Amino acid sequence: MGKRSTFEKRPRGMYLTPPEALPPLLPFLRPRVTFYEPCAADGMLARMLEDHGHFCTGRSDIVPLSTDVYQQDARKIEFTLAECFITNPPWDAGHMLPILEHLMLLKPVWFLLYSDWLFTRQASPFMPHATHIVAVGRLKWIPGSPHTGKDNACWIRFDRDHNSGANFYGR
Repeated sequence: MGKRSTFEKRPRGMYLTPPEALPPLLPFLRPRVTFYEPCAADGMLARMLEDHGHFCTGRSDIVPLSTDVYQQDARKIEFTLAECFITNPPWDAGHMLPILEHLMLLKPVWFLLYSDWLFTRQASPFMPHATHIVAVGRLKWIPGSPHTGKDNACWIRFDRDHNSGANFYGR
């Protein structure tokens, strides 16, 4: 999963969102927010958000899956009635950056990412558009595993109309 892991990586960064990732994000969402989940995988993140009173207007993934719900590639979404995107994207730059570049043109975006990404060169063009950085900490990405991952995670909100940097919210 992480850069220091000896485990085999999953195709397209398909790591399902652990329930522990959600509580730090919830205080930053207005009640009953409408969202689109562009990297939905099994739909768990969308269902968890709906369990907290939010409304998913649609879901998709990088590679459309077999169900009718997943007909749009996350990098090619053209329109949504949602107020924002909320997702746990693949963490590899080859998948994640095109998704972020595209979605930011449409709506504000909440991404669950590894915290070290904030300090990479690839992050620098996006950081002026970051409005919030919400610390999550280490997560257990493999259900039933005795250990958490080696990387800390955070939620980052990006908005193309914002250009003055982010506020940081610790644990």
